[in-house]
Amino acid sequence: MEPTKFIKIDGVKTPALGNGGANLCIRETVAYGVIMDGPQLNPGTASRIPLLAVGLLLLQVGKWLLHDAPLFAISASQSIEPTLLLIRIMFFKLPALGLVASLFAIAEAAHMDASYLGPRTVDEYRRFYPYTHPGPDGRKKVYIPESNSDTDDRSCEFLQGLKEANHGGTLVLPAGQKFVIGRKLDLTFLDDVQVQLDGEIKFTDDIEYWQNNYFAHPFQKSISFWQWGGKDIRIFGTGTLNGNGQKWYDGFAGLEVLDPDNTYLRPILFYAQNATNLFIEGIRFTGSPIWTNFVVTSKNVVYDNVIIENLSSNENLPKNTDGWDSYNVDGLTVRNAWVNIGDDCFSPKPNTSNIFVSNIYCNGTHGISMGSIGQYEGVKDYIENAYVENVIMLNAENGARLKAWAGPTAGYGYIKNVTFKNFYVDNTDWPIVLDACYFNVEPEICAQYPSRVDIHDIVFQNFTGMSSGKNGRKVAALTCSPNAVCDNINLSEIDLRSPEGEAEIVCDGISDVGVPCVPLTEARKRSLML
Repeated sequence: MEPTKFIKIDGVKTPALGNGGANLCIRETVAYGVIMDGPQLNPGTASRIPLLAVGLLLLQVGKWLLHDAPLFAISASQSIEPTLLLIRIMFFKLPALGLVASLFAIAEAAHMDASYLGPRTVDEYRRFYPYTHPGPDGRKKVYIPESNSDTDDRSCEFLQGLKEANHGGTLVLPAGQKFVIGRKLDLTFLDDVQVQLDGEIKFTDDIEYWQNNYFAHPFQKSISFWQWGGKDIRIFGTGTLNGNGQKWYDGFAGLEVLDPDNTYLRPILFYAQNATNLFIEGIRFTGSPIWTNFVVTSKNVVYDNVIIENLSSNENLPKNTDGWDSYNVDGLTVRNAWVNIGDDCFSPKPNTSNIFVSNIYCNGTHGISMGSIGQYEGVKDYIENAYVENVIMLNAENGARLKAWAGPTAGYGYIKNVTFKNFYVDNTDWPIVLDACYFNVEPEICAQYPSRVDIHDIVFQNFTGMSSGKNGRKVAALTCSPNAVCDNINLSEIDLRSPEGEAEIVCDGISDVGVPCVPLTEARKRSLML
């Protein structure tokens, strides 16, 4: 069928998917409405897409998006009336790219399974989100000799280069060059310095050396190759920070990081403490032995357009390779990131506040988690003021999650004012989780020693997509502690589906969450074992 006419809808905010959205569409014998859903800061956003037959419409929209922005996702459901197609397009603002769109289609003309059409590999992601170097800045440029092999240690030269570039200069590590780090480095003296990383920084895999020479933080027995700190620090470029992790993955096989008897410590790839105004842009993190980024006692930390991939070449999978962790941080921002790892995509730890995450792809992860907190007996923890939006969650254990410890030695605290908004999930075991019985605590122990972490003012808004079906029809589990306050938890615009049948949300110790919620029985608690 040929196009019949244009429609234009400026600044329309679509209501919850369903009849409200349908009422905004033109109803003709075969007519399909297109609605643009732009952010409040861009009320003039408009659509100029003709009314087409289903196939032509999707083809036209796909071509339009591929010219201007990535096509993220399409989800569909069946309706009695086969003549309506509602396209909802949500815009995300990105530096250098302007407006980037994600597409969610409700195709009521035919029964179609949800399918994801966005990037599935890091190369596809980088084509969608290219990194562009900033222009000339007049800063002093410092260069150091490259390594001639994977054992040619340039630690001393790297340290000296940063000292020379400190107070207004840039250490340049050019593309095509490798810089091997084989000694621990204290880089906490930095002041107004840049590192232009277009080549590769690669750590040696001398496990014996690193397990005896490191910087330590007491939280979960953390150690690191190096430590960064100071003020006005910028690391940017198209290069790679490589933790050379395979040997670490092999050595840790069969072990558990939270085992109190664990002595096989693994170094964090990037560790910063007492940093103010730390900006990291464009670079790729890979092969981290454990957590990829751990920021401690810092303010105003921003990651933009970065890639994190921690992958194994054999059956020994990367463990505990979180994308981001933090402790005692005020102001943590992550924008425009691709993360492909084996643990939490983003996971601020105790005493982190003013968190902003936007436009992040997480593949194969444990989700975006607040916490865990309340781990240590007698210690008060908190996380507050977090806003997480525009998330693509693929092949994950969890989508959005809150984690609070329970048990006889657990601490206490609170999680407050957290919003999870605009999540698309695919093949995700638990798209939404509130877990007040962390970590692997048996129901009897959790009942005897419930969590003392209060949870206030939590929003889950606009979640779409498909669970993995691993938990049957259950797509969300909310478990609150009888020993703590759990209030103002709200779910809205939830359009999650399960391949096992009609989706179900289960609750324990909480009600009035804005959507129908099935009580969680003791038998079900055992079967879930969050």
